[in-house]
Amino acid sequence: MGEFGVTYSTADAVEATNGAATNGAATNGDAEELKKQELEKNLIMMREKGWNDPMPYNYEAGGIITEPSGDQSAEPAWLCNAVVYQFDDEYGEVGPPDKELEAVLFQGEHIARAGTRIQVLEGFDVVVTGEKVNPVRSFEDAGMHPTMLENVKLCGYHAPTPIQSYTIPAVLTGHDVVGIAQTGSGKTAAYLIPILSKLMGKARILAAPRPNPARYNRATDAVRAEPLVLVVCPTRELACQIFDEARRLCYRTMLRPCVIYGGAPRKNQCEQLEMGCDVLIATPGRLMDLMSDANLLSFNRLKFTIIDEADELLSEGWEQVMERLFSGPGNLDMNADDDHTYLMFSATFPKSARKLARDYMEEGLVKIKIGRVGSTHENIKQDIVYVEQSAKDQALYDLIMSGPPQRTLVFVNTKFTCDRVDDFLYNKGMPTTSIHSDRTQREREDALRAFKFGKTPVLVATGVTARGLDVANIKHVINYDLPSNMHGGITEYVHRIGRTARIGNEGLATSFYNDRNEDIAPDLVKLLIESKQEVPDFLESFKPAEGTTIEWHDGTDDESDDGAPAFGGFGDGGFGDAASNGDGGFGADSGAASGLQADAGFAADTDDKVANW
Repeated sequence: MGEFGVTYSTADAVEATNGAATNGAATNGDAEELKKQELEKNLIMMREKGWNDPMPYNYEAGGIITEPSGDQSAEPAWLCNAVVYQFDDEYGEVGPPDKELEAVLFQGEHIARAGTRIQVLEGFDVVVTGEKVNPVRSFEDAGMHPTMLENVKLCGYHAPTPIQSYTIPAVLTGHDVVGIAQTGSGKTAAYLIPILSKLMGKARILAAPRPNPARYNRATDAVRAEPLVLVVCPTRELACQIFDEARRLCYRTMLRPCVIYGGAPRKNQCEQLEMGCDVLIATPGRLMDLMSDANLLSFNRLKFTIIDEADELLSEGWEQVMERLFSGPGNLDMNADDDHTYLMFSATFPKSARKLARDYMEEGLVKIKIGRVGSTHENIKQDIVYVEQSAKDQALYDLIMSGPPQRTLVFVNTKFTCDRVDDFLYNKGMPTTSIHSDRTQREREDALRAFKFGKTPVLVATGVTARGLDVANIKHVINYDLPSNMHGGITEYVHRIGRTARIGNEGLATSFYNDRNEDIAPDLVKLLIESKQEVPDFLESFKPAEGTTIEWHDGTDDESDDGAPAFGGFGDGGFGDAASNGDGGFGADSGAASGLQADAGFAADTDDKVANW
């Protein structure tokens, strides 16, 4: 239809599907022939524009039919089996380079790189409460282990982002940390870099004995895993992404990372643990399962516990797991030393998180908040398009086709819609795949791999399975369904659009709006105004009066259930509206009360959190 319009009606959709049988006159055979002709026409058009052909999924073989090529061949059948640096103990503290592994870990077009607009992340208010922290402005000045500094450079990290600038010195000086982290701002590296750097050089003393991988025999050499670092996160996909980052940052060191998550074979993960594990990334369900075997996994050497996406892990259904993890030696085989460090990263700081911090974290902890929790940034161009419900399928196809071939992530609210939209696009000749919590873990990993490597550059997903998704070069996020206020509302919206324009890159987010979405409209308009985006005519009535201060009342960490400052009386001045003890900002224009939204919220595909363990 040419350039994608502001509104899209049912009549537009009917006209656009012009190859269908008319007035019931065509026979079934005619209709099938017309569909075949339309598909062939679509395929020719898509090839001319540079799109791949659709990739059928072979369920009997258990994967996408065509195997990846080039550097993709290094991708394992199960992500928990991904290759890690094998340290030969005949060397000192640092092993020799492995050029082949180095290429897999640090090179290739599918690895995320910082964009040219990274400075946009530096204009936020930074509020630091608790112990005073002097932010680092360069990795070279952070006092890190030389090998970590080399790995940071191999990762292509040139300067610390705001969350890294404050978290790195806080961890290196031995403080517990609560971080209000943002989507796409380097949160994972913010805690892995200083933790691993502290352990480098001490690993030979602190780590458990483990077999030499060059001579490993499982029958005789298997050991009990006794990690020094534990990272717990809510979803399998996020666990694998953190594991990938740990693989890079542990390169050439004695520290061996492992990941455990539900859905993948338990045997594979046990075998990895039996080779020794210093950094363990886990989802709660599989962690609780493997912790029950004291001969397989012990935390008696544990020095660091990180709770990533704490707002979700502390929501209903997860509290008992988190309480058990924090309960220490009385309940688990846990290190009882006083030098155990806890870190929590969260989109918001709800009551459950505040209670956990009060009960288990040190009084001298550091809380770091970058910008207003719940906001977004100008690197994401937001377009809101009016589309009637019955016209969404054709509108989606036309929207994707109106742009160049690019990685496109389509969000829907239910598993049924996810499957249906995937089928619609696939039958239109589009290289698409989908992911939701009813898919097997094999199917989910295959879908993400195909999306990551561009075999199927269009991914249809529910919010629950895309939480924390970090794939390089996602250029376009489409909200086929906007989330209702019952299912995350504006917080879920910001979480979704944050899948694009990560770490200083630019991206586009298009959302289909109609009368069913009026509940989210007031907050949506406020967000558009705050992030300097255009408000379409059909949302003008929801704009606040001119000159009115935008107020959110969105349950952030500045609010408590009784209206008192959050964490009042805890530490030095509480955790609520305390002033920054740092320099009050990051970058020259740090006074703007804006920020990035951390990963938060879920779509309607929330009926089974255990499916993501």
